[in-house]
Amino acid sequence: MRGNVYTRLGLKTIINCRGTWTYLSGSLEFPEVTVAQREASEHFVNMFELQHAASRRLAELTGAEAGMVTSGAAGAMASAAAACMAGSNPKNIWQLPDTTGLKNEVIMMGGRSAFDNAIRLTGAKLVLAQTPDEMANAVTDKTAMVYTTHLNDTLRAEWATAKKLNIPMLLDDAAGVPPIENIKLYAQMGIDMYTFSGGKGLRGPQCSGLLLGKKDLIEAAMLNTSPWEGSVCRAMKVGKEEIIGLLTAVETWLKKDLNVLNREWNDRVLRIEKLVNTVPGVETEISIPTDGNRYPTLHISWDEQKWGYTVKDCVQQLRSGDPVIEVAGADNPSIVTAVREGNPKQSTREMEASQRRKLELVSSTIQPSETLIVGQRIRELLSAARKAAPQA
Repeated sequence: MRGNVYTRLGLKTIINCRGTWTYLSGSLEFPEVTVAQREASEHFVNMFELQHAASRRLAELTGAEAGMVTSGAAGAMASAAAACMAGSNPKNIWQLPDTTGLKNEVIMMGGRSAFDNAIRLTGAKLVLAQTPDEMANAVTDKTAMVYTTHLNDTLRAEWATAKKLNIPMLLDDAAGVPPIENIKLYAQMGIDMYTFSGGKGLRGPQCSGLLLGKKDLIEAAMLNTSPWEGSVCRAMKVGKEEIIGLLTAVETWLKKDLNVLNREWNDRVLRIEKLVNTVPGVETEISIPTDGNRYPTLHISWDEQKWGYTVKDCVQQLRSGDPVIEVAGADNPSIVTAVREGNPKQSTREMEASQRRKLELVSSTIQPSETLIVGQRIRELLSAARKAAPQA
C-alpha cells in the first residue's frame, strides 16, 4: 500500500510553519534520538535504576544536582508540585491529592495560565501574585512552592525573594531551548527546579520533558511519579524509549552550533519571503523572538481593511488547502475555550495576539523542500486577494 502510516489512516500530513505546538505533534526528533529509542526498545531494564542513571548523566551534562525525564513540561509541573507537598514520605505520597495537614499552596507568579491544571490536579491550591512583594505577602505556613515562567531580570528578582523566604521555586521554561545554554544557566543561578519540554526545541520524544534541579527535590519528584504505584503522578508514565531518547537529545544539542542552525533556518524563511514580496502592498520582516521559540520567524502583513482580506482568512485558506499548511495567526485551535473565562492573563494574551495582524512562519519546523510550496501558496492567496479588493 502506498503512502505513509498517516495517509493509510486517511489523514493528511501537514507543512508546519507554526512551530513546535503540541497539537501539531511538536517537533521532528533528531535522527540520533530515533536511533537511540529503537535500541532502547530492544531490551528490558529496571525503570527505577534507569531514571537514576539518567539523573546522574543529566547532572553531568547540565550542572544541576539531579534530573529526571517527565511526561512533558506539564508532567514536570505536577511532579514538582507533588514533591514540594508530599516530599519523600510514603504516607503523604499516598495521601495526595488530599492535602489535609500538608503544605498545599503554590504561588503562581504572573497569575493563572492554561497549563496550571498540571499543578491543581495534585491537590495544590493556587495563590496568584504579580510581583516579588506580592509573593512575599502571599507566603503562609501552607506555602509549598513558587511557580514562574518569567525570565531575565524578572526571574532574578523573583528567585531572590523566594530564596530569602526559603520557598522552593519551579521555573517553567518549556520553550527555552534553543539556546541550549539555558539548560546550564538555571543551575548556575541556583534555582531549585526548572523544566523544559522534550518535544519542542530539544527535539526529543514528543511526550517527554526535563525536570532539573536540587537533588532532594528531584528525588522526591521521582517518588511521586511513575513507576511508583500509589503516587499521584503514576499516570504520567514515560517509557525507557522516552528516557533514552530525551537524554540523547540533550547530548546531541550540546554538540550543535546554534549559529550554523540559525543560518540554515533563516535561509528557509528568506526563500519564502522573496516569493511573498513579489505581491505589491505586502510587508515582511524576519526576526528572532527573545521570550521563547527563539527561531528566525517571518512576519507577513498587509492592509487588511483596504484589501478586505484578513490574516484569519489567510490562515483558514492555508489550513483547508492541499497540502495543509499551518502558520501562526491570532488563533489557538488547541485551547479549551473556558480558559478565557475569569482569566485576565489569557484574555490579555489573546487581545495582544489579535492586534498583531500578521502571519508568522516559524523556520525550525519548515523543511527545506517545503519552502517553495509555502512561498508560492501564500503568494497565490495574497495576489488573488489584492486583485479582488476594490480599494487595492
